[in-house]
Amino acid sequence: MNHKEIVLEPMLYLVATPLGTARDITLRTLDVLASADMLAAEDTRTLKKLMEIHGIALKDRPVIAYHDHNGDRARPKILNALAAGQSVAYASEAGTPMIADPGYHLVREVQAKGYGVTSLPGPSAVITALTLGGLPTDTFTFAGFLPNSKAARRKALKSYESAAGTLVFYESPKRIAAMISDAADVLGSEREGRICRELTKKFEEVIAGTLGELSERLAGSTLKGEIVMLIGKGTVQEMSHDVLVSELKALMQDMSLRDAADRLAEDTGIKRREIYQIGLELQKA
Repeated sequence: MNHKEIVLEPMLYLVATPLGTARDITLRTLDVLASADMLAAEDTRTLKKLMEIHGIALKDRPVIAYHDHNGDRARPKILNALAAGQSVAYASEAGTPMIADPGYHLVREVQAKGYGVTSLPGPSAVITALTLGGLPTDTFTFAGFLPNSKAARRKALKSYESAAGTLVFYESPKRIAAMISDAADVLGSEREGRICRELTKKFEEVIAGTLGELSERLAGSTLKGEIVMLIGKGTVQEMSHDVLVSELKALMQDMSLRDAADRLAEDTGIKRREIYQIGLELQKA
């Protein structure tokens, strides 16, 4: 057995569960699942199957469903258990609770009532895709699922046009072709993209190319499985000297020249040395 029953402090334990491969689970998570007084899950069947795989007996412990559609009814049961001095483990269907999964309102209410909350780190589709995608990870924006309708989706994509770093989205295999086509139109067909599919599972795949290339590749075809879509940072747009000076002046009101030059160089792609020299001239004026 890879777990042991331990005495848990009465609090809410947020449990990250495998994306696909059942062995992608921590020893601490196995201990908590074996020991918690109450178990709550986005999908109770998935949790019970995971516990069965790892030889964890349910015994007579209660297992309740907690998801977006029953949160108002399920939260009181969890709060009552905490009030009685019990420990509660909550698991998403796959991945980490609250990362585009249920749990936000639960954590807020548990904390508001003065009970403890802790998180057991583990699998996350966002992080897994970023490590496999081969795009910069020093800065990234996770945007979850885009709207279903074309107009709303394009408007949402437009709002991320100037976001720094890599963009990360979850997407349905039914909509991925339309999403990439819209992204190519709105954000630019030359942006780098990565379709990360079926992460940690048998048919794991990363499809790389520009958004234009990926859009052409998916035309008339259908992908299967859960997908994380990565989109690289856009190309730098030209900035006139007058606009650059204006931006630099504004930044220098709130920060040092050094920091302002760093910020503008990162945002525009213009050499830091060039921006710094302009700033020195502004200080002399």
